[in-house]
Amino acid sequence: MKKVLLATLSLLLLLAACGPRPEAGMTTIRLPLGYIPNIQFAPLYVAVEKGYFEESGIQIEFDYSFETDAVQLVGVNQLQFAVVSGEQVLLARAKELPVVYVTAWYQQFPVAVISKVEQGIETPADLEGKTIGLPGLYGANYIGLDALLYAAGLTEDDVVFDSIGYTQVEALSTDRDQAVSVYAANEPVQLRARGYELNEFLVSDYVQLASNGLITNETTIEKDPQLVKAMVSALVRGIDDASADPDEAYEISKKYVENLEQADETIQKQVLARSIELWKADRTGYSNPQAWKNMQEVLLNMGLMTAPLELDDVFTNEFLP
Repeated sequence: MKKVLLATLSLLLLLAACGPRPEAGMTTIRLPLGYIPNIQFAPLYVAVEKGYFEESGIQIEFDYSFETDAVQLVGVNQLQFAVVSGEQVLLARAKELPVVYVTAWYQQFPVAVISKVEQGIETPADLEGKTIGLPGLYGANYIGLDALLYAAGLTEDDVVFDSIGYTQVEALSTDRDQAVSVYAANEPVQLRARGYELNEFLVSDYVQLASNGLITNETTIEKDPQLVKAMVSALVRGIDDASADPDEAYEISKKYVENLEQADETIQKQVLARSIELWKADRTGYSNPQAWKNMQEVLLNMGLMTAPLELDDVFTNEFLP
């Protein structure tokens, strides 16, 4: 019996040793995305499928962790890269975490505030006195909403915030809230598909803010700048390809997004098309310095930062192709 157990253990160890492993010479990068698998990540799926990472010796493992965890892990160099929103970079730097934003994926801040037409909210100023649903007092939905209020001459005291998690579609359709803060490429598409007529205020129409992109840390930049350049290049190529051929990007994404094959193709392709509009730039991946200045001002006004940072330390365009 003992010999059988030893033989079985030896076989299991052998099988484990022969299991999936990174190819020789490949660098494995675990990349947090801060959300569930989604068609909005099509550029990354395209870049992997077309071998843009592999060409530079990179093997990508997608990690759908919470955004704030990713920033912390990159800041302490437990991870080398993550995809996060611009405000997270500033908030991390304010806590002396040496993260650096190296690629602007989204050129327009992707948050919008929407309401049913019958609510009569026709301008951001009409939000005064209204109950607004949002996931919570954190993240891009919160920052974008506050920036929109500020642009309209309002403050948080002029409205009622309702923390509802990621249930904005249900909260608006059931009239729990008079307006909700959403990602522009997601919930508005779903609600219009259900037949609702909406008024929509895209934050980027009122103020330009640093948005979602790729971050690394100062240690990685110092010790392996070629790795940073390779990551940036692959992402930029993926964005360009997905934007140029959305149908191809959609087909590729089916391999990475569970149940996309069974999803409503019309709605999902609208989500992708709207996302592409938010990515567009004269130079893909370019970080606009004014967007960072505006974002810092918003965070200072909200009291989330107590002092301005040297923005040259926060972001860079030096690794763009």
